[in-house]
Amino acid sequence: MRWLRTLGEVVRSGLTVEETRLEPLLALRTAAGVGLVIGAALWLATPAFAASAALGAFSAGTATFQRTWRPRKVIALGAGAGLALSTFVGYLAAGRLATFLPLLAVWAFAAGMAWALGSTAGIVAATTVGSMLVTVTLPTSLGPALEHAGVIALGGVAQAVLILLFPVRRWGAHRDALADALAAVADYARRLQHDPAAPFDPEPLMTARDAAAVTPSQARTRPPALHGPRGLAERMVPVVAALADPDVGAPAEGPGRDRVRELLSAAADILDAAARSIRRGTPTEVPPRSADVLSLDGQDEMLEGHARQAADELVKLLAETLEVAGGVGAREKAPASSDPASAQLLVRPTMFRLLPVVTRAVRRELRRDSPVFRHAVRLAAVATLGYLIASPLPVGHGYWAPIASVMVMRPDFHRTYARAVGRLAGTLVGVALATGMVRAIGPDAHLFGALAVVSAALSYTLLRTGYAYSQCFTAAYVVFLLGMGGHAWEQTVPERVVLTLLGGALAMLAYVVFPAWETPRLPGRLADWLAANGRYAAAVLRGYAEPTREHRADLRRALLASREARAAWQEAYDQARQEPVRPRGLTSREAEDAQEALKGFDRATMLMESHLPGADSRPAPEVERFAEALEANTAQAAEDMREHRNPDWGRVAEALDTWEGAAGDRSPVLRRGAELQKKALDNLATAVSRTPLERDVGSAREEQRVRAALAAEGDGSGPARGGG
Repeated sequence: MRWLRTLGEVVRSGLTVEETRLEPLLALRTAAGVGLVIGAALWLATPAFAASAALGAFSAGTATFQRTWRPRKVIALGAGAGLALSTFVGYLAAGRLATFLPLLAVWAFAAGMAWALGSTAGIVAATTVGSMLVTVTLPTSLGPALEHAGVIALGGVAQAVLILLFPVRRWGAHRDALADALAAVADYARRLQHDPAAPFDPEPLMTARDAAAVTPSQARTRPPALHGPRGLAERMVPVVAALADPDVGAPAEGPGRDRVRELLSAAADILDAAARSIRRGTPTEVPPRSADVLSLDGQDEMLEGHARQAADELVKLLAETLEVAGGVGAREKAPASSDPASAQLLVRPTMFRLLPVVTRAVRRELRRDSPVFRHAVRLAAVATLGYLIASPLPVGHGYWAPIASVMVMRPDFHRTYARAVGRLAGTLVGVALATGMVRAIGPDAHLFGALAVVSAALSYTLLRTGYAYSQCFTAAYVVFLLGMGGHAWEQTVPERVVLTLLGGALAMLAYVVFPAWETPRLPGRLADWLAANGRYAAAVLRGYAEPTREHRADLRRALLASREARAAWQEAYDQARQEPVRPRGLTSREAEDAQEALKGFDRATMLMESHLPGADSRPAPEVERFAEALEANTAQAAEDMREHRNPDWGRVAEALDTWEGAAGDRSPVLRRGAELQKKALDNLATAVSRTPLERDVGSAREEQRVRAALAAEGDGSGPARGGG
């Protein structure tokens, strides 16, 4: 039943239309690159040669649509070079099965390990495997093989030249990342108006920080508006949280709470205006009412103590955000952050200095339990097995089966199955439509070339709206190319459908035989998040115990590590919810409760961070003892959770009980934050602690709960589903 339900969700996901902003100008420019290569090859060579030449331009163009912070022209050149190299190396071994299969396996394994560098590297590397598989159709002499490889590389060059000559939204991805971060803080401020304990998802800030890392050449041309607002947004999150919190900020009711709601609403409007300005590159337009709310300093008399301090800090940060977003003094404002760790330029290595980075990333993933390593093994096995199965079949173009497998496979279960469904559905529709047009038109190489370019443009346009819909026009593009090269439609249609079905089936079967389930990894991911949160909380406490610049830098590093651990947990948790396997170690209810507890712990730490004392403040050595107890207890509890033992907070409770009154009197926010942290840890222990009997029957109860939910769905009784 679990598999049937999961497969039903996979089918829906594979055929879902994603709501995203279309980029027709980018699609038109990239399709023009494909058209230039096809047209030049038709003019200077043969239609068959033009069909091969289109491979590099189309694949390099597809690579430029991936999410990456490097210039698109660099991605196009890199993709074209990789495709050309794989084509030529594949040709060298394509004459004999004994040499080609080992090369294919090694190349596919390396392409799978490329996911250690990110999704863009993994996807581009997968296209090089497809290029190698196509080499079996190349001529059997060295000269023509070099020509084909060179033309494929020229496809990437053509795309790069068009990007250079006709830039569309330069720095567009970086602008979107920064604007999304500001918009996320704006949304957080609005939610705090109604829910002072609302959680904040740091993923947009993490993405913006990744986008802020630039190469030296990019640093010289980066727009001024992209220099400072990210750091201001980082500093604003704990400020708005502290302002809205009734324990350390404004009272829960009364004029002070009304004033806080006004400030939060105005802050959200101003941040949205700054986000729009950065995204579009236009002047900032702040709603007059929001500006008036921030300028009424007399109303801040309704706020006292820490709430007044937070309100003043928020107004100052918003003014700096508007100044930087407007491009006024942005370069001078950027390094003025009080955070020494964020004041430095985030450097991204150039393409020529990536080798050590690649080596370290791949080495970290070379272990049996790594999802990337298991994906690489699956990719190598499926590519070689698909080629061996499809080659003896009484159809031509047997390489389509392994190509279909390679292009749909991903390191996780859900995306692999959803893409397999989407590829099959898109292929069926695209091949049917294109075949009908080929039959109606008759043999005409130039017209087929034009239709291939149109299909490529539509594929690029729909690339981000859903894999099935983009794949529909990709399939049509291939049919038109084959028609341009002289292949009869009667051969291409059944071959394409049957071999795509075979390739998709092999990809899906490979994940069943050699999976990389995230469900059993959830306790470890949760333990990593807990340990990282403990180090972050201890760093904040040490900022009170001894406020120095070094401790501020340590705090920043601990915060980034905590966010990375939280992102790793969230990714694993989301994938585990889509997997058709029984829970091990943590049921879905326990995982959800534990997640909420750690979010509460993180929020309490963030409230304490918002009121860190300055460097000239008096040290508080008594806080150091609580920091040590908290860090040691969370580290031990993380080990206990990995070993499926119940966590214990004895040292934290003892340190909190013996807390001297001086520290609490001097900083009520600090004392209240420590109490909230202890409460969150108790909630975590309640979520994950079980008796020996509960450990034995926990998975069985989870199975019963899932079956009850499925039965309720079947008979239409909605309330029974609430237990999930």
